[in-house]
Order: sequence, then structure tokens, then C-alpha cells
Amino acid sequence: MAARPRKPATGQAAEPASGEEPGKSANGGARPAQIDLDELIDFYRQMLLIRRFEERAGQLYGMGLIGGFCHLYIGQEAVVVGMQASARPGDALITSYRDHGHMLACGMDPKGVMAELTGRRSGYSKGKGGSMHMFSRDRNFFGGHGIVGAQVPIGTGVAFAQKYRDDGGVTSAYMGDGALNQGQVHEAFNLAALWSLPIVFVIENNRYGMGTSVDRASALKDLYRIAEPYGIPSAQTDGMDVLAVKESGAAAMAHCRAGKGPYVLEALTYRYRGHSMSDPAKYRSKEEVAEMRTEHDPIQNLRDRLVSVGFVDEDALKDMDRDIRTIVADAAEFAQNSPEPDPRELLTDVLIEA
Repeated sequence: MAARPRKPATGQAAEPASGEEPGKSANGGARPAQIDLDELIDFYRQMLLIRRFEERAGQLYGMGLIGGFCHLYIGQEAVVVGMQASARPGDALITSYRDHGHMLACGMDPKGVMAELTGRRSGYSKGKGGSMHMFSRDRNFFGGHGIVGAQVPIGTGVAFAQKYRDDGGVTSAYMGDGALNQGQVHEAFNLAALWSLPIVFVIENNRYGMGTSVDRASALKDLYRIAEPYGIPSAQTDGMDVLAVKESGAAAMAHCRAGKGPYVLEALTYRYRGHSMSDPAKYRSKEEVAEMRTEHDPIQNLRDRLVSVGFVDEDALKDMDRDIRTIVADAAEFAQNSPEPDPRELLTDVLIEA
């Protein structure tokens, strides 16, 4: 029998953001004002771009054009798109190795991201970072990081800089469920709480750390409660619903912007593919994956909502899909036609003299 997703639990929710209307919500917080059509369509477009980009990245990996590891974000698109809805200029984002979706949600150019995946000179890290290690200072994107949990203390340092400079920025530090038992994550929680840093720790609980179910790896079943010993407010949200994530993310961001310190948000989500491209994912049933795809897919559910209420017709959404496929195809062509790095680049960006 396919396992069913858990209903988000009520956590220690932060106060609603200014201007939000009170009302009942999935995580016990306040229901924001009704989202306008343009925003709904933008959410749909962003998630669809991430989905189509990742599908093409998987194809290029299979063709041998992407080396090293490659972790796809297919199924989890609603998390970063919903969170970024509350981001402002000056905010920062840092994540783990499942990072392509986060890059696109930050506004990074699909051509530059795809070029980096294929190790080309025109990539965001000049072809030296690959799938897991690319950055964009312009977008305040501080990486993809390959070491499990390593991005969490780094993100805490970014939040410390934001508070030190008093620039009003908030850092979103993403991690998977498999990172929560790393010691450095707890050290980061402690310091963030101690120094009241403006950081949202986002747990993308996709239920499997590599090939191990979270139920077999974590004694704590509601992962957001990991914040309780540190006095950090926390909540759990439906990571397969972009509107639920937006609502919860807005409350978390408002908490940080008000100078009240860090916040932990667990998003219950699901990845359709294996942990990486080399993972056949035999540790779960085909029925489980099929159920999540048919009943809980974040893109299809938003599409159904848009069509059912008459906001958009099917033809318009098909046109959007064609446009996005063209963008992704152009990115793949750009990457394949870009030159590889000069061998002398091996000696650059290694040491900075201060």
C-alpha cells in the first residue's frame, strides 16, 4: 500500500505579516489576503520552468553531457517558489546539492545554470562548480553545497552579516530531512537563537535521506519540533501546495524582519526521482510515487485550480508550456555550444589575498 503524506501539524507559528487577513489556515497561522490572478499564474510559470528545466537536465545527464552528481528537484517545486514569494531585494538564499530549482527561483538565467551543469565557461561558476556548487552574488545566492548540512552554518554566518550591517535582509537556509541529525546543524540553530539572527531554516522533508526513509532515520517524527530546545518558533506546512508554502513563508519572513530572531519551517514534500541520477529508488514502491504524482503534484493541482475557476483556459496554459520548453531548449543549446574552460582556470579563484 502506498504511504500517504502526513497532514501538516500546527507549530509555534509566528505572527502574521502586516496587512494579512485573519482566518483559518493549514498550519494554524493567519490566512493571507486573496492572491491575485497574476501571482497565481506567476507561481505556475515558475514551477513549470523548474520542472521542464530539471527534465532536460536529466536528459543531458543521460547523454553524458553533465558530469559528476546531479540531484533533481522534480516534485518539490512548490517549496522554493512559495518561499521566494516573500523575498525582498537584499535577502539571501543558500541550499544543499538539490539546488537547480532554487537558482531559477532566485531569477538566475537558465542559460547560465545549464552551462554550469555542463561544465562550460559561460556557467555561473565558470564551469568549475557543476551541479552542486554554483553561486550568484548578483542574486544573493550563496550556493549549492555538496556536504550534507554544511550550508546551514554558512547560512547562519550570512544572517549574522545581515544583522551586523543592519541591512534588513533575511536569509533562507534550506536543508533536507537527512541533514537534521548533523551536529553542525544544531550548532547553527543554537547560535542563530543566541544572537537572534534573521534566518529561516527551511526543512524540505521529502521523506527519504538518500535511500533511507525518515521514519527509520529520525526519532523525532515532526521534524519542525527540532527547534523547540532552542526556543525557536516553528511550523509545518504542505510543501506540495505553493499557496500553503507562501502563507507559512510569509509568516516566517515577517517574524525575522521584525527582529525576533530565527524561524524553522518544515515543508512536507516529495521527490519523484531518485536521490541522484544514479539512484534507481528501489526502496519505495511504484504505487507510492504514482499516488503522489496523481493526487498531490504541485503543478497539476495549481493548473486544475486555475482552469476549474475559469481564471485561465487550457490553450493559454499549453502556450505557456511551449514557451517554457523553448526557453529550456535554448538554454540546453547555449550550454552545448559554449566553450569549455581554459585549463589555466584550474589555478584561479582558489586563493583570495586580504
